[in-house]
Amino acid sequence: MKFSINKNIILNELINVSRAISSRNIIPILNGIKFDLNNEGLYLTGSDSDLTIKSYIPKDKIESVEKEGVIIIQSKYLLDIIKKMPGEIVNFEVVDDLKIIIYSDNSEYNLNCLNSLDYPEIQLEDNTTHINLLSSELKKMINQTSFAVSNQESRPLLTGLNIKINGDILECVATDSYRLAKKVITLATPYEENVNIVIPGRTICELDKILEDKEENVEIHVFPKKIMFKYNNIIFQTNLLNGEYPNTSNFIPTEFTHIVKVNLNNYYSSLDRAALLTQSKEKNIVKMELLENTLILSSFASEIGKVEDKIQVERNIQDSLSISFSSKYMMDALKTFDSEDITINMTTDSKPIILKATDDDSLVQLILPIKTY
Repeated sequence: MKFSINKNIILNELINVSRAISSRNIIPILNGIKFDLNNEGLYLTGSDSDLTIKSYIPKDKIESVEKEGVIIIQSKYLLDIIKKMPGEIVNFEVVDDLKIIIYSDNSEYNLNCLNSLDYPEIQLEDNTTHINLLSSELKKMINQTSFAVSNQESRPLLTGLNIKINGDILECVATDSYRLAKKVITLATPYEENVNIVIPGRTICELDKILEDKEENVEIHVFPKKIMFKYNNIIFQTNLLNGEYPNTSNFIPTEFTHIVKVNLNNYYSSLDRAALLTQSKEKNIVKMELLENTLILSSFASEIGKVEDKIQVERNIQDSLSISFSSKYMMDALKTFDSEDITINMTTDSKPIILKATDDDSLVQLILPIKTY
């Protein structure tokens, strides 16, 4: 193998495929990135056996190709080497079968490589049918829900994102049992099969880093044990979590006693000020009181002091209510909305708090209150 390529072109693709390589890999060959140079172009592959990312650089984007071939280059120092190379063009040349020289005009690295014959055969085949979503829409859905996945391995299914598809309705849910995020998307074309899968939260967050906020198509191919996303020149395939995700539809109340309409920015700023004294606390508890059309946010830290912040709101009833919650969870949920106003929907101080945009029902954020007595 011997070729020359623009540094920025190959660096961008190496960053993408390296997202699949885990520091916890116990299979040495999977610590490397597979380079496959043929008459079509350069294919780069990274995998940890659960997640595989394959990227393609067409031949017309490669400066020169003198010899084709396949090699596994250890990933540990590869990105840093390419980043620090002087000049715009980087040259790769395999010597002695398992060594590669990476060089530019004034810099040269001679690296030991791994045998490509030891790299596992990874099936990256299309399904007969697939779902189409815009990359901007998929990225937004991930951002609006993935923050709520659990990081507790004791309940592995809750560490993933639950995707359900029924006809033209795609529903995405994440919960850690203390909060829940739900996003509904209407597909342009109904999908023939019902889908109910759980995608690992770790891998879906890596996909989010690859997706751009653009009107570009993403093909989604669903299989019984894996899911594949095809986006531009990238194939992103991840194994699914085994098991049936809890039925969360009953967790979200639909009737409320208290409905509060509030300006999103005003509420977030008020909460940010009220939560200032709770930052060193584990649960970041803030109390919210409703007195007529005034919403009062307060917090107390015995070693520091207390804070109280007020804003004016619109309400359906004037009855008073006092409810406490995690300011961190609330602020995480508020960041997912892009509308000017939201509604805060409540019933009692022990029932879930539901957040919705006033002009869009497709996104629901749920937060459980915290008892302070």
